Amino acid sequence: VRAQGDTYQVVADVSQFEPSDIVVTTSNCHVAIQAEKVAEDGTICDTFTHKCQLPEDTDPLSVSCALTDAGTLVITARRH
Repeated sequence: VRAQGDTYQVVADVSQFEPSDIVVTTSNCHVAIQAEKVAEDGTICDTFTHKCQLPEDTDPLSVSCALTDAGTLVITARRH
């Protein structure tokens, strides 16, 4: 978690996954990133999981995420 002015930022490289493979959830200032790549035969061939806790002065309603064209997931949250 990096502080950028009045926001916090979490960055993850998920370039090996399609956007539909990526799930981001938040709960009580915890952020979880999960991604699974499923092969044609239905088996899971690649996974990614990252969990982190945002600082206590994070506004939980301000958490948002964006996926860049290069496959970098950027999660941002405002500081109180």
